[in-house]
Amino acid sequence: MEKYHVLTNEKLWLEDNAVEQLKNLLELPGAQYAIGLPDLHAGKGPVGMAFLSQGIFYPHLIGNDIGCGMSLYQTPIALKQYRQEKWQKKLTALKSLANIKLVDEETSPIKDLGSIGGGNHFAEFQQVAEIFDETAFAQTNIDRRQLLLLVHSGSRGYGSEINGYFTEKGLAEDSEKARFYLALHDDALFWARRNRQLVAEKLHTYLGFSAQMQLLFDLPHNFVERTPHGWLHRKGAVSAKTDFVVIPGSRGTLTYLAQPNSNTENSLDSLSHGAGRKWARSLCKGRLSGYQSRQKLCTTSWGSTVICHNEQQLYQEAPEAYKNIEQVLDVLLENELINLVAAFKPIMTYKG
Repeated sequence: MEKYHVLTNEKLWLEDNAVEQLKNLLELPGAQYAIGLPDLHAGKGPVGMAFLSQGIFYPHLIGNDIGCGMSLYQTPIALKQYRQEKWQKKLTALKSLANIKLVDEETSPIKDLGSIGGGNHFAEFQQVAEIFDETAFAQTNIDRRQLLLLVHSGSRGYGSEINGYFTEKGLAEDSEKARFYLALHDDALFWARRNRQLVAEKLHTYLGFSAQMQLLFDLPHNFVERTPHGWLHRKGAVSAKTDFVVIPGSRGTLTYLAQPNSNTENSLDSLSHGAGRKWARSLCKGRLSGYQSRQKLCTTSWGSTVICHNEQQLYQEAPEAYKNIEQVLDVLLENELINLVAAFKPIMTYKG
């Protein structure tokens, strides 16, 4: 019996290198099983995967951004209060959320607490576009008359600092170093969540609104946890042991809200965290610059606006660089892992 499985179908784009990276995990001592979710893609290690081991766990599989994840907030902002031109002007003038200082400074291991970071991290104002399951949607307490804010960020360098302490390939579960790592790992999870909250609060106050908002869901996707079956590593994968999951595509696509089904043990109780990369970042500008101007990259087919001060990043995070989110969802639906609840469309994406 194979000790790994990749969830895919004939329509979904999947790179061979990502599958090889996943298979290679099975050579690690204590390896039990690996699952590649439909957003699987290659990185320093496989991203969009869950991996189970016994007796030993592997910090390098979680990577440097421990606690990276998505937080969805119900904002106090009514749809009719949205002013695209005004918000675009204000956010274009804001080079970094790190420039907004806290009223009460916190002692934190994160240097620029309340900032988004680079890469694929973002903060995006959204509105409800479609509801697929009214009964399930009613359980979320989402008010469709108000804007939502989705924040994708992590532990902002703190996780990298933690990983620097551990040069071992793996940590035996009963070792002093394992206990040391897990304590720091849990601290990074806390500060990553706090960082996302402060990103949301800073954006609200900067735009002139109350920072009082409701956290609907906080979904880390880079972490390890102990389970009755062993150590479950998730890299670019969310836990299915939650009431709802948020699965974004890219800045030019819808974001989907889903309910995990009861049979997610078939996916190591894990679900996709997004669409997953299709192109390496190094390829994006060369492939797009011939027909995609900066101005065009700052708007989407949904009529939303993108604020990004880094031109290279603007190309690297273009919608074309990602898999088709609907095809990713189709695989999850075909495997009866989720039920779709709603879709949210982008209004304004801020990448700092």
